[in-house]
Amino acid sequence: MTVPLPGDPLLAAKLSVPLQVPGLVRRRRLLNRLTRGTEGPLTLITGAPGAGKTALAASWAWSASAPGPLVWLTLDEDDTPGAFWAYVVEGFRRSGELAGDVLDAPVRADGADRSMLTRLAFALEGAPNPLVLVVDGLEKARGDAVHNGLRFLSDHAGPALRLVLISREEPLLPLHRYRAEGRLQEIREHDLAFTRSEAAQLLRGRGPAPEDHLVDLFLEQTQGWAAGLRLCALAMARSGDPAAFAGSLTASEQAVSDYLLTEVLAAQPGPARELLLRTGILNHVHPDLAAALTGRADSGRILQDLARRHAFVEPLPGTRWYRYHPLFAEVLRAHLRSGQPGLEPLLHRRAARWYAERGHSAEAVDEATAGGDWGFAADQTVRHLLVAPILAGSAAFPSADTFSRMPEDTPGARAPLVAAACCLARRDVEGCRARLARAQEWTTGPEAEPADLLTAALLRLLSAPGPADEEAHRVTALLARLPAEERERHPEIGPLCLYGQACAWLRGGRLQSARDGLERAVRACSGDATVLLRHRCLGRLALADALAGALNLAQQHGEASLAFADLHGIPDSQRSGAAGLALAAVAVEREELGEAAVQLDRAELLHDVLGDSDLLIERSVLRAQLELARGRWDAARSHLDGHLAEAAAYPAGPAVRLVVACATAALARGDVGAAAAALERIPADEGPPSYTVALAQVRAAADRPAQALELIEATERSDAVTLPDRVRLVLLRAHRALLDGREDTARTLLVEALDLARPEGLRRPFRETGPWVPYLAGRLNGHSASYAWLASPHPQADHRVVEELSRREREVLQQVARMMSTEEVAAELHVSVNTVKTHLRGIYRKLCVSRRRDAVERAHDLHML
Repeated sequence: MTVPLPGDPLLAAKLSVPLQVPGLVRRRRLLNRLTRGTEGPLTLITGAPGAGKTALAASWAWSASAPGPLVWLTLDEDDTPGAFWAYVVEGFRRSGELAGDVLDAPVRADGADRSMLTRLAFALEGAPNPLVLVVDGLEKARGDAVHNGLRFLSDHAGPALRLVLISREEPLLPLHRYRAEGRLQEIREHDLAFTRSEAAQLLRGRGPAPEDHLVDLFLEQTQGWAAGLRLCALAMARSGDPAAFAGSLTASEQAVSDYLLTEVLAAQPGPARELLLRTGILNHVHPDLAAALTGRADSGRILQDLARRHAFVEPLPGTRWYRYHPLFAEVLRAHLRSGQPGLEPLLHRRAARWYAERGHSAEAVDEATAGGDWGFAADQTVRHLLVAPILAGSAAFPSADTFSRMPEDTPGARAPLVAAACCLARRDVEGCRARLARAQEWTTGPEAEPADLLTAALLRLLSAPGPADEEAHRVTALLARLPAEERERHPEIGPLCLYGQACAWLRGGRLQSARDGLERAVRACSGDATVLLRHRCLGRLALADALAGALNLAQQHGEASLAFADLHGIPDSQRSGAAGLALAAVAVEREELGEAAVQLDRAELLHDVLGDSDLLIERSVLRAQLELARGRWDAARSHLDGHLAEAAAYPAGPAVRLVVACATAALARGDVGAAAAALERIPADEGPPSYTVALAQVRAAADRPAQALELIEATERSDAVTLPDRVRLVLLRAHRALLDGREDTARTLLVEALDLARPEGLRRPFRETGPWVPYLAGRLNGHSASYAWLASPHPQADHRVVEELSRREREVLQQVARMMSTEEVAAELHVSVNTVKTHLRGIYRKLCVSRRRDAVERAHDLHML
């Protein structure tokens, strides 16, 4: 035998199976595939550096799963073809399976001649047992001599030869033919990626068992790359803070940077290194885009070669695009910043123009913002109506976070429009309006394009403090002027318009219009682009239903909103609390106080409940109603006082909800003056039916029956009166009839109120009215079933009395129970009339009533008389 360099010995280490490293994970799924592969003629293991190719094959070799003797050969960079075949022949000789005369055939320095290969194939064909030849590092073989020889052996050596080839790149073999003939078993890079259980096992070998979320973080960052996992695990063990390390992409990048720079980047020729550094800033790389960033016409060939050699460059199936491994891309970016500071932003800006010229506006915005070209990014965002996904909160790009670093003084008229949209997405309505004002001149001038006008109109609609019908019509008209294909590209705009108008109606107190509009908005939401918007529409619809007293529909729509969010995996950071508030409102109206508290607690965890002024007021009102139902007047008022001073500045709907809640709380304490003062914060002629109903309740409590009756009659004629307020109106009439001694009429009216409320399970108006309701219900005779539903399904302990009456208050109440006038009580107790009045106010407050007769009845119910 002749060796390539006369006199040089053959190194035994090159013919030895590598030792298994400590902490090696035995990957049974891949070991089994190797065993099955060696039942046939050829098994190919390919992957990037550090993918675990050699470790897998060595683990399999040490497991003694080979079908016969195994010859292992590790190639080095300076191995000549002659050296390769010399080691192959020596390996077969040591196996003892082939005849000696064959193994004495000479091997030339430049490789094996046809005679030698024919002799070797002939000997293998007659071998009594299978022989496995593992070639590790085949990509290091120079030229095509080694590959041609392996092809010859594979085709002519017969079934005894089982080849296992390990390489970083595709070998120069007719793999397509081998696949078609069923002669090839492949284990490729994606097969070598660690699974979750394998990653957990590897990490356990470096210390305590990792928590599940840490395993997921490492897998996400390394994408199952074996060397990356090992290096990160070692660095994490040294860091002292595993959770912080796993959550830091920078830390993971630093852990693998030396490996990637040495084993991957430095191993590439100069043109490939330059291309990798200049295109590593991108999420995806196209040959033409790479050419634009590098100026190289051969960029496509370089990318193809990098992908073939598994240099952490992966082609995207069915396209001409490529992607880099995330950790490799981060290392490339860091290396570029270190070696060529200032080049990265210029490359991003060049990429932005390339995308824009080809109509890829979202990608153009992404690259422009990465390069700090905010004016160009804003121009593309408005010009191509990309404000719509920002406002809809869809998964599509861009989002409000995209422009989080955009300076306030960014030049150009479109920057304020984009800033306004981002403010609105963050629920900063005032910030939105301020930036809209800055763009006013541009969006109303002759140079404004349809996209500018539509964007501005949509923003004004969604930030309107009250009814915005004119803006809604303008958005609809501008939308109709867009080409059909443009409208199809932006399915969010139509539902956004409907949603904005409906919310404006709800803000303005137009409940039925808001409900109709929100129903249309829900139906208009379809597809992935409107997932989050549909969730929000359902939540607002549920809230509007609850305010209208349609409790069954409110519960249905509220639960649908929450289920829809769960189904589509909407994160808590993007969820709306409107549905939770609606379900809390349903529970409050039905006197299900525990459920109301649970729903309120959940809703308050979501950002928009405290960030959206409409929802914030609704939350405060519901909290107050819940506390009031529990008899905690001071706690109820504390939820309202902070808003009450600015009630006149709020839109009509929230303002009325607020002052009515304050008036209700005051009446519950017997403080008619405070109730009237709360209602005076809104002009009487501007109040909707719910305001008028509250005013009628105040007039009735102040013993002004004529004024109360006039308000009742005016409100009953309104089509806008809600079910809860209609029930309250009937109850006001019933109470008046009872006080006037017309008990039969009062009973009839009570039955009417009960029948109105029963289908929705509406209980709160009856609880707020006072003790005369159970008193009168006890005299319903044949209609007692009408009252049974109110008391039995959800009995509530009456906790409204939280303070004991003083001795003097009890004495006053005893005299009042004897039907004595204020003057007679004063004379009987030897006190002044004013003193008696003061004691009466205290009694009313503690018993949660507003009249003498109610106080007496309540005292009897509580066994105080």
